[in-house]
Amino acid sequence: MEVTSKANGYLFSDKSLYKLIFPLIIEQFLLVTVGLVDSIMIASIGESAVSAVSLVDSINILIMNIFTALATGGAVVAGQYLGQKKEDKACKSADQLILFLFLSSITVMIIGYLSKYFILNIVFGHIEKDVMSYSNTYLTIVFMSIPFIAIYNGGAALFRAMGNSKITMKISIMMNLINFIGNYFLIYIFKIGIAGAAIPTVFSRVVAAVVIFVLIRNENLQIHLSKKICKKFDRTLIRKILYIGVPNSLENGMFQLGKIIVLNLISTFGTAAIAANAVANSVGLFQIIPGMAISQATLSVTSQCIGAGDYNQTKYYTRKLVKICTLSILLAVIITFISMPLILKAYNLSDYTARVSRNIIFYHGSLSIIIWTVSFVLPNTLRAANDVKFCMIVATLSMWIFRIGFSYILGRYMNMGVFGVWVAMSIDWIFRAIFFITRYKGSKWKLHEI
Repeated sequence: MEVTSKANGYLFSDKSLYKLIFPLIIEQFLLVTVGLVDSIMIASIGESAVSAVSLVDSINILIMNIFTALATGGAVVAGQYLGQKKEDKACKSADQLILFLFLSSITVMIIGYLSKYFILNIVFGHIEKDVMSYSNTYLTIVFMSIPFIAIYNGGAALFRAMGNSKITMKISIMMNLINFIGNYFLIYIFKIGIAGAAIPTVFSRVVAAVVIFVLIRNENLQIHLSKKICKKFDRTLIRKILYIGVPNSLENGMFQLGKIIVLNLISTFGTAAIAANAVANSVGLFQIIPGMAISQATLSVTSQCIGAGDYNQTKYYTRKLVKICTLSILLAVIITFISMPLILKAYNLSDYTARVSRNIIFYHGSLSIIIWTVSFVLPNTLRAANDVKFCMIVATLSMWIFRIGFSYILGRYMNMGVFGVWVAMSIDWIFRAIFFITRYKGSKWKLHEI
């Protein structure tokens, strides 16, 4: 990232922020858009296939969130070292991060395969026979990609810590092209069903992991891997990475676990509810694309400001990024509202499923404009300052009490169905926003050292 030393004293120019944020938005847009196209392609197999992919992806996202959180820990440590002008320490942090991600992801993949029966029969609950069959096939294939997506996430986080999001954008374009083309041929031409959606996913992640691993070894980069592949753990650096990564991982893991529990509840409402939830999730992600991108940018920018010991600039950039995020989400939501009829028609849904999906999408979009930014972007400043335990506690309590608890109260006992689950989610957002704003306005988050 272009770090400036201009008369205004600010670390990052508007141009450098643009160069960081714009590729991240493109990357997230491609990720969500191709995911949307994927789900439309899968819908050609049937609603049972859409439901199966939604169920299995809830597990995949749980696993990916854990590794993304661990990668974030490494990126924050490396970013703070860059702010302190200690590039050698930043590079050693990168070595340790990739080694840890590789070994832990292999372990998780093995555990995942050993737990397949439990996932399909206990976690997913009482699902229809076709959904179970599709879920089994999709899960068996996609779990092969766990180590590769972990390595990719680690490399991508390190590039973003340097402010180089253009690289990850290009790799994301490549991944999505592989996935899209593979899905088209395997689903429509060779007609191999749900496996046609899973195989390109695995292949694209393998290619992405190999490419980013090769690129991050370039010694001209501020943060790079050693020429000799690291095979030993540095306890001090691993401890620093895990200090941020583990609470963040637990937070993300609990968040996704809560979504799985809620998804289990939704599965009791029937296949139409599962499909409506899957469609709403895909479109809802599009509505917060700018938020997800700016959230990552916030972590990269504020970690360097904090590493430099400048909390005034930390607050300045946080305010600026929150404003940009809110306006960007507003634009994305307007686009989804305008294109709603075309989106729902593309999914080939029943009238009932389309109506439920439409109601959820309008509700989610309206609230995203108001609440999402302070609930999910603001806490990244706290995480960049190593205030990860507070974020974890708030997020975990909010998830279990409000998102899960109220999902059952509103969805089941008040007969609101799947829409009640999304109302419960908004209550969770409000709780998070109140606590994160209160914490940010105080000074305790500034007291954590690297």
